[in-house]
Amino acid sequence: MRIIQKTEDGSPTIYLPELDEHYHSVHGAIQESSHIFIQAGLRSLPAGHIRILEVGFGTGLNAFLTLLETFNNPDLSIEYFTVERYPLSTDITEQLDYPHLLAPDRADLFAALHRAPWDKPVNITPAFTLHKIEGDIATVPLPDDINLIYFDAFAPEKQPEMWQQPIFDRIASHASPQSVIVTYCAKGDVRRGWQATGFRMEKLAGPPGKRHILRGTKTLPTP
Repeated sequence: MRIIQKTEDGSPTIYLPELDEHYHSVHGAIQESSHIFIQAGLRSLPAGHIRILEVGFGTGLNAFLTLLETFNNPDLSIEYFTVERYPLSTDITEQLDYPHLLAPDRADLFAALHRAPWDKPVNITPAFTLHKIEGDIATVPLPDDINLIYFDAFAPEKQPEMWQQPIFDRIASHASPQSVIVTYCAKGDVRRGWQATGFRMEKLAGPPGKRHILRGTKTLPTP
């Protein structure tokens, strides 16, 4: 069962009663995703061709915000890989009004992100290619030469298997030198786990309702 709820910035999120977990911060879905994945993540890299791996496609908000960045920067092009084990149904995604809040004239592109078939690349625009991968991040084939990782799994308390060292190691092995990882979770064991893969980790100020987030830069080969 999935329930759409409005967060404090007026944007929607989804609540899962069986996990007692939200897809986004109740303090503001859009402002959380923008702060962590766009401002701390995407905008920390030089413009050019960027290969992104997202852990958890979910509502498509991170993908949509990233797509919108390509309209603001003509030097930016994106290959966006996203792994999702439990895709949302169309009746849920059609109720998410992110385009109305962010870019009403791009509503067709938000719909295209969700209509895109799984397990094959789709050119959403000339500057944005989407490759949705359905399955378990622990076992599905992953792309190489990743420049930016959006680690957006459910919280460690709710989905501990997603925050284990073998997952971090596996993702890091597909990341290029100087690649960047961003995640909302600033727990010490998460920071140490990514450090063990060769990323230099730092705490940054979080969005409303969250004191810190993590960002890391790959400086060493994966052990």
